[in-house]
Amino acid sequence: MATTYIAALTGSNRGQVSRFVKQHGLAEIAAARPGPCPLRVPITGKVNGKPWREHVDFNEAAELMRHLGTAATIIVLYLTGMRPQEVQGLRSGCCPDPEPAAGSEGRHLIHSRHYKNVTDDDGNHISAGEVRQVPWVAITPVVHAIRVLERMVPDGELLLSTAHHEFRSRHGHAGALRQDTLTLRIESFVNWANREAETQGLPGETIPDDPHGAIRLSRFRRSLAWHIARRPGGLIALAIQYGHMRTVLDARTSSGYGARGRQGIHAILDVETALATADTAARLRDRVTAGENVSGPAARRALTAAAHTPRFEGRSVPRTFARKASTFLARDGIVLYDNPDAFLICAFMQDNALCEPEPGATAPRQYDCRPGCGNTVRTDTHARQLRERADELDQLAAHSPGPVSKRLRANANRLRETAGTHNTTAQPAEALT
Repeated sequence: MATTYIAALTGSNRGQVSRFVKQHGLAEIAAARPGPCPLRVPITGKVNGKPWREHVDFNEAAELMRHLGTAATIIVLYLTGMRPQEVQGLRSGCCPDPEPAAGSEGRHLIHSRHYKNVTDDDGNHISAGEVRQVPWVAITPVVHAIRVLERMVPDGELLLSTAHHEFRSRHGHAGALRQDTLTLRIESFVNWANREAETQGLPGETIPDDPHGAIRLSRFRRSLAWHIARRPGGLIALAIQYGHMRTVLDARTSSGYGARGRQGIHAILDVETALATADTAARLRDRVTAGENVSGPAARRALTAAAHTPRFEGRSVPRTFARKASTFLARDGIVLYDNPDAFLICAFMQDNALCEPEPGATAPRQYDCRPGCGNTVRTDTHARQLRERADELDQLAAHSPGPVSKRLRANANRLRETAGTHNTTAQPAEALT
């Protein structure tokens, strides 16, 4: 018998309900005819346009709250680049709404504490840490996740307070949820999400098993860096936000993003970017070796760069590689960035870039790639991809309303013109080197 649920509905206490149940043998009756315990809360969430539940059941409320907290934690970890311990140290009120006249251009900023090398005047470690001088930038999904966590804890409390997230425990707990606890909760969340996908008739939405084992908290920062380095313009959800984060992250000396120490998010991003550019150089070498022609104002420079860029065969990267990666990327004019959405390679040179990168940036704004840039390089493969994309747009145009159809066909014609320009100007590598 759900004595707490019945007590809440009837306005009695649990002891009264228990005595009544025992007196009338209701436990046996309930066992023979089990039923739901619907909570009186509206169902607003939808899956494929339909409510995802007829009601929230009292017996699943605690589990759903735990998974909601886990999902919000994953978003904060994944879309900020913060270290796990920094997320654990966040408190309610850490991400206030920006003032209308603030100089941060309306950005939400996360004010967190850090604990490493925090000492008093006598050199003693301060266990409470101190507020980070430089805040973190929060994109919209992160703000929403923080607002969810703030509704679970009192004002000023840790967002991941054990006392409020271990709500079934009768023991008092201090501090935030431990990292091993959060790892187990992520695993439990994955299992629940897969069951929910099957229940909703969406087997394609299940989360596959991870070949590398449990999804530990430290892996989210590396994944964020991978997406920023390798998915510049729309191949993943939140691509525009990722692109803007690349811009923010490149402003190393600005106050727009918080990172400290040599192994901060900048170092991780440098490593992933260096690996991505090395892969781009290797693919260019392979294509010209296979007989493809090359075009673009930076073609000769790109071929020279590709010839002198090492090929990385593995992905196990030592920490000492971070400094080498930063030096590797600082070679203005001979680092090659793949841009699959623009169907080109960018041989990035700061002075030639039309995407207007920040001063001192070592990478282009790949989400803002512009025609006519002096850093452009294309191969026969890019030309083929341009024509294939043009054919796809024509198919879409055939099933679209008039104005949309006209715009799609214009884009398709533009892509074919670009491919035609490559065909008439491309040269073999021997003619350019």
